[in-house]
Amino acid sequence: MDKLKLLLTITLLAFVSASALAQTAPAAEEPSRAETGGAMTLEDILRRQRGEEVDTTFREGLIGDPNAAAQLTDPLGTLGGASDPELWRALRFGSADITSQVRNPGATLLVQDTGMNWTLFREGPLRVYGGYFLLGVLGLLVLFYLLRGRVMIEAGRSGQTIVRFKSIERFGHWLLAGSFILLGITGLFTLYARVFLLPPSAGALNTEAEIVARQAEGPLVETLLEYAKWVHNNVSWAFIAALILVFVMWVVHNLPSRHDVNWILKGGGLFSKHSHPPAKKFNAGQKLIFWSVIILGGSISASGLSLLFPFELPMFAKTFVILNSMGIPSMLGMGPLPEVLTPHAEMQLAQAWHAIVSFVLMGIIVAHIYIGSVGMEGAYDAMGSGEVDLNWAKEHHSLWVEEVQAKEKKSAPSGATPAE
Repeated sequence: MDKLKLLLTITLLAFVSASALAQTAPAAEEPSRAETGGAMTLEDILRRQRGEEVDTTFREGLIGDPNAAAQLTDPLGTLGGASDPELWRALRFGSADITSQVRNPGATLLVQDTGMNWTLFREGPLRVYGGYFLLGVLGLLVLFYLLRGRVMIEAGRSGQTIVRFKSIERFGHWLLAGSFILLGITGLFTLYARVFLLPPSAGALNTEAEIVARQAEGPLVETLLEYAKWVHNNVSWAFIAALILVFVMWVVHNLPSRHDVNWILKGGGLFSKHSHPPAKKFNAGQKLIFWSVIILGGSISASGLSLLFPFELPMFAKTFVILNSMGIPSMLGMGPLPEVLTPHAEMQLAQAWHAIVSFVLMGIIVAHIYIGSVGMEGAYDAMGSGEVDLNWAKEHHSLWVEEVQAKEKKSAPSGATPAE
């Protein structure tokens, strides 16, 4: 019995001692990043996969000592003052000592984060939503035509015409329209050619025939893309020139007036008959088209010039500074926009903005083309021959007709009367 008590006492003392030692022993520490050569921990990797921000300051300074290379005498025995990982970290964080014979801001930037984001955006949301937007506009126009039909001249053609646009005005319009159509076609071709003209990418090919087909069609598509790029870049100058010409000719006629409110309230008479509101040379709808072309076309031109002259015309960092100072991001529930951008990020933002605004303007112009052709009787004559039927002019631009006839009556010789 005494032996049993002694055994129980010893066991209890051993358990108490082990518990005390466990409580006082220091907890195991995670391996420090310095011991792994600056590598990220598992938690860092998981945080990045969750889309959370990862603090990289612990890596930015691990770039070795380039000056130590000068003290080394055995070139075969070491990599020098910095190892390959340290060199790439210096490149990654922009602290490497790089010299270049090419004098441009992008020449010294070898590694940057935003390239993949731009590629994924261009191949994903831009293609998908841009295409759906244009198809949606076309679908709405078809639906409108089926429900409303063609807007006819309600009084019928009079047989008399009135000069609507002079030759220089029609030249500016068609130069702007033709160049924009070419820019739109070549831009869409550049964005979608590899999707529709090539077989699936190599990772999705299932047969040898598909691989052979891609190898055969690839060079042709790339050649077509080169031609499309050449046309796009050179026709852009005609678009810019036409944009300036149209603005100078028509800006006075497109200033807002009190008649625009009535036109908008009546929907321009497009949705019902016998309800055409009075308008001057340009009605409210045409003014909206005009300012959309000027503002969006000007923005497209500015971003296009930035792309034509890479790294020389940065736009976004300066714009973000202005927007932040005005507090616009906070009004939209956003954080401050980045005010320091790499040269490549500037180019990627310029290309993304160029494409997005172009899609919007293409949708507007498609609707404009519909109204000016199959959507309205007599509308095409304005930019075709420059003369429109008098009844059409009275129905859609009655105030303008009155102004023109008043000027003709004032300048006509005594006894002569203007056409009615």
